[in-house]
Amino acid sequence: MLISETNLPDAVLPVEALKAHLRMGTGFAADTLQDAVLGSFLRASMAAVEARTGKVLLEREFTLSVSSLRNAAALPLTVAPVSVVSRVQLVGRYGGVQDVNDSVYWLERDMQNPQLRATAACLPGPETGGELRVRFWAGYGAEWADVPDDMQQAVLMLAAHYYEYRHDTALGTGCMPFGVTALIERFRPLRLGRSGAVS
Repeated sequence: MLISETNLPDAVLPVEALKAHLRMGTGFAADTLQDAVLGSFLRASMAAVEARTGKVLLEREFTLSVSSLRNAAALPLTVAPVSVVSRVQLVGRYGGVQDVNDSVYWLERDMQNPQLRATAACLPGPETGGELRVRFWAGYGAEWADVPDDMQQAVLMLAAHYYEYRHDTALGTGCMPFGVTALIERFRPLRLGRSGAVS
């Protein structure tokens, strides 16, 4: 279970960039009238791009909780890029919490599949009914300018698509414009099937 512990403030959303993308007029008394709507579409488009790519655009804190370890030597952190692991805890079945010393693990900063790795043979595993809880920071940076240019463009294009078709309920589930999918394709995680085929 992955939980985002921090919400993005409105101030970091690229509302002005979306206005420019939509070619909205400026210099009028009602310039900020659409800001709340545009902000909501930006949040939706960022969430869609993050879900499709597994990349966190703007930095925030997450908590990953697992009830067991498939690989005792490493735990995938499910999103990227991860900058720092701030805390690892073992939670007992009755709620007791124990901090794990940071000498027993290290962060493998992989842009596709960052992992919490054991310093020795294995990570401390949770007891039956308990969980291993990892708190970490992920994202390209704290500012919109830190996000890769093609990801920025994909978010703006998708937010504009949501804005232009905000009254359309006929679009299929998971519909994403081709231009957006083309821009984010290289950021999507590479998956290999049992046959070795790429998906």
